Amino acid sequence: MIDLKKYVEFVNETTSQPSKNFPDFSARLADLQQQQFPTERVLTAAVGMSAEAGEFTEIVKKIIFQGKPVNEENLFHLKRELGDIMWYVSQACLGLDISLEEVIQMNFDKLNARYPEGAFSIERSENRKDGDL
Repeated sequence: MIDLKKYVEFVNETTSQPSKNFPDFSARLADLQQQQFPTERVLTAAVGMSAEAGEFTEIVKKIIFQGKPVNEENLFHLKRELGDIMWYVSQACLGLDISLEEVIQMNFDKLNARYPEGAFSIERSENRKDGDL
């Protein structure tokens, strides 16, 4: 059985300094600003996408596992949460200076290279070539 105190110590030791204290966090933000990284927009996008994806997932979970009905109201709710996700995706696009069309094209190109025969393959999904992120 794992010693919970040792685990918490492990977590603390394997956590970056900017994640543990404000002066290091602030210094990292200043460094990113100097590199002209759009921290505000990208952080807004990352936190927002995660939160909204959680809301979308919660509805799916309730439909699949808890008997929530598949009706117009719940489908509408799913679509609205998907819209919220897209709002944050757009924030990320603004921050990274890329259009949504470019993102979709990059994704298409990546998946088309992974599945050149145009169909999903467990083998190709689990055994990717170098550089296939």
